[in-house]
Amino acid sequence: MRTVPKPWGSELIFAENERYAGKLLRISAGQSLSLQYHERKDETIYVLAGEVVLDVEEDGAMRERRLSEGEAYRIRPGVRHRMRADSDCTLLEVSSPELTDVVRLEDRYGRAGTTEP
Repeated sequence: MRTVPKPWGSELIFAENERYAGKLLRISAGQSLSLQYHERKDETIYVLAGEVVLDVEEDGAMRERRLSEGEAYRIRPGVRHRMRADSDCTLLEVSSPELTDVVRLEDRYGRAGTTEP
């Protein structure tokens, strides 16, 4: 296991092998992940605690979805998305193993265009 500090909170990578990856994401209140997409990575998020606002591309347009405890959402490769938290939240993410496959389109922390943590 390893913890990766993020400007929006942290992620604990608890599983990583050639077939899948598992992370615990903690997003602090008022923080937001990058607007991004993945070329190969296929992921599903599950809300463990709190509520996350997911801006996600559906049918070619960006839509806002609020996910509460116990709800899950699959994000396929190529789909633009961003998560933000109005209050602290904790998510599980399970995905294919391409953890560095991130194309950042916008980022409030100056990481657009990079794969930096």
